[in-house]
Amino acid sequence: MFPIQDSVPSRSVPVVTRALILINAIVFFFELSLPQASVEQLFYLFGIVPARFTHPDWAAYVGFPVDSYWPFLTHQFLHGGWLHIIFNMWTLWIFGDNVEDRMGPLRFGIFYLTCGILAGVTQLLTNSDSTVPSVGASGAIAGVLGAYLLFFPTARLVVMFPIFFFPFFFEV
Repeated sequence: MFPIQDSVPSRSVPVVTRALILINAIVFFFELSLPQASVEQLFYLFGIVPARFTHPDWAAYVGFPVDSYWPFLTHQFLHGGWLHIIFNMWTLWIFGDNVEDRMGPLRFGIFYLTCGILAGVTQLLTNSDSTVPSVGASGAIAGVLGAYLLFFPTARLVVMFPIFFFPFFFEV
């Protein structure tokens, strides 16, 4: 199922939601401009690589700045491909405006970034030996979805459900 629209009208312009989508798009197009080796290096430097924090000797050996915690913030602005960013930003577009409307722009921005940081911490705690970078806004988006469910439990969604090559639309 793919959400198309919700039934909750937004009362204000979702400035932070739009800014987050724009920043993510700019970073993604920057990624696309780089050779693949540079993208991998970008992911390793600014993505969450749990072993970087749990095995500082290994991190120093491979050249990671050991005392930098910026990746807990920066990983949420990197994406691993077109589908990754499209689905994340589409979901933010559908649900973020209402959550931002309810919370207010400043609280929403702090909430979004905090959810992304907590997702990075969760990745670190659940997969502490991994040397694979974790990137993307999915943790922050999950937080937005959770807030949407709490704030708007009776909201209706129009969703698309593709069966083979035919899209079917349902209200749920």
